[in-house]
Amino acid sequence: MSKIFRLVATFLVLFALSIFAQKNEKEEQIVKSYFDSLKTDEKAIYSPNDLMAAAALWLLNTPYAAGILEKNAEEDLVVNLQELDCMTFVENCLAMSRSAQYPNPDYDYFIRELKKIRYRNGLIQGYTSRLHYTSDWIYDNAAKGEIEDVTYALGGKKFKPNVYYMSSHPDLYPALIKNQQDMEVIIEIEKRINRRNNYYYIPRNEIGDKTSLIKSGDIICFTTELPGLDISHMGIAYWHKGQLSFIHASSKAKKVIIETESIGDYCRRNKSNTGIIVLRELSVNVNNEQ
Repeated sequence: MSKIFRLVATFLVLFALSIFAQKNEKEEQIVKSYFDSLKTDEKAIYSPNDLMAAAALWLLNTPYAAGILEKNAEEDLVVNLQELDCMTFVENCLAMSRSAQYPNPDYDYFIRELKKIRYRNGLIQGYTSRLHYTSDWIYDNAAKGEIEDVTYALGGKKFKPNVYYMSSHPDLYPALIKNQQDMEVIIEIEKRINRRNNYYYIPRNEIGDKTSLIKSGDIICFTTELPGLDISHMGIAYWHKGQLSFIHASSKAKKVIIETESIGDYCRRNKSNTGIIVLRELSVNVNNEQ
C-alpha cells in the first residue's frame, strides 16, 4: 500500500512540476517576444517611457482577473502574464521595460526586476513584505530608483493617505485570517504610510491643465476617497489619436484595453476618484545592476 501511495505521490509532484514548467514557458515566451519586437529597428533608441508604452501595448487584450496575488498558500513570486489586474499589469510592464534596457535582455532579468518591484526592498520575506498599498509601492520603488514621482514637479498638491482597508477587511485577505502576527505587521505598515508627508496628487479638475506635461509610458495612479484606500486604479498613460488616455487592465471590459476616454474624463466620471499621481520610470544603471 505504501509503495502505491509513494507512486501516486510521485506522479502528482511530477504532474504539478510539468504544469508549472508549461506555464513558465508561456510567460517566458511572452517576455521574449516583447524583447524581439524591439529589435525590428536596430537603430532605434528607446527611452524608458518608450519601453513602458511598448510593453503596455504588447499586453493588450490580455484577460482581466482579480486577486491574482492572493491565491498562493505561501508567499512566493507569482508570474502570470496571461491574466492581469491593474496592479500586476503595471508591475509586469515595468519589469519588461526595465529588463529590456540591458544589452542582452532575457527572462531572468525580467524575473529579477519583477521581484524587486513587487516586494519591499526587493526581498520576499512573507506576506507582509509584498507592497500591498499603492502609496507604499510608490515610496519603496522611488527609494530603490525604479521610478520617480513627478507629480509635484507637474504642479501637484499635497496628498495625505489614510489607509486602513486591509486591517478592517481581513476577510478579503486569507493570509491575514490565518496569521494574527501578519495582521499586526499590516497595521504597523498602515500607520507608517499614514505618517508620511511626501505624497502629491493632481486634483481631477486640474488634470486638463497638466495634460501636455504627461508622457506616454508614465504610470497613472487614481487617488480615491473610498474609506481606507489610497489609490483605486492604475494604468499606463498613452497619447492616442490626439488624446491623452491610458492603457489598463479593465474590470469592466475584462481585458487590457486602451481606454476610450481621456484620463481627465475617466477620473471625473468615477465619482470616488479625487485625482491622479504621475510616476515616471527611471533608466536602469546597467553597470550597478549586473
